[in-house]
Amino acid sequence: MARRRVPFLPDNAGPASLPDPEEALTLPNGLLAAGGALTPEWLLGAYRRGIFPWFSPGEPILWWSPDPRTVFDPSTFKASRSLRQSVRNRGYETRIDADFPAVMRACAAPRADGAGSWIGKEMIDAYTLLHRLGYAHSIETWLDGECVGGLYGVRLEGVFFGESMYSRARDASKVALVRLVEDCRRDGVGLIDCQMPTEHLASLGALTLPRSEFLIRLRHLLGRTE
Repeated sequence: MARRRVPFLPDNAGPASLPDPEEALTLPNGLLAAGGALTPEWLLGAYRRGIFPWFSPGEPILWWSPDPRTVFDPSTFKASRSLRQSVRNRGYETRIDADFPAVMRACAAPRADGAGSWIGKEMIDAYTLLHRLGYAHSIETWLDGECVGGLYGVRLEGVFFGESMYSRARDASKVALVRLVEDCRRDGVGLIDCQMPTEHLASLGALTLPRSEFLIRLRHLLGRTE
């Protein structure tokens, strides 16, 4: 059987040209389409359908919807005892949107495991614009006047779509996650999307949902009926 080829989408086609997420490849898991653009129209339209961009700098934009999908449920999230101690005892302060571009740059910096290198200037510019429009947000952990960890993502109605996180001090990114969960509970956000599974996310209690179930929950939380 011939392997299905993903479509290459022109940037003037709009996000409605993205295929149904259930048409994504199984190998690599979730690859759906290439091309398009990183304008607010494309990004917000893709997120609303359970699709996100992920590609290396200098390469074509790639769009993904993996199966299964990794998420946190704010209503059931429970921080470990050691993490609760870090929240209370390490002198950390959490802030929202105090320096969104700096958080993105920190997430993009090279790490020992190689993570973060996929966040290039094109992505930083696109999400900084989403931040200025009120859709993208950073949750930051500060210590002695320095931002030592945090995460960023996109908030649409009842869903927070997490993109990346970083840490320069013990548990700093995890403390930002705890703050995000608390704010989601307060604001009625029912799902934190984490996209792909990782050991780090699993250690924090992340869940995996079949893509079909994720898409149903997504439509419900976004108030979509189609």
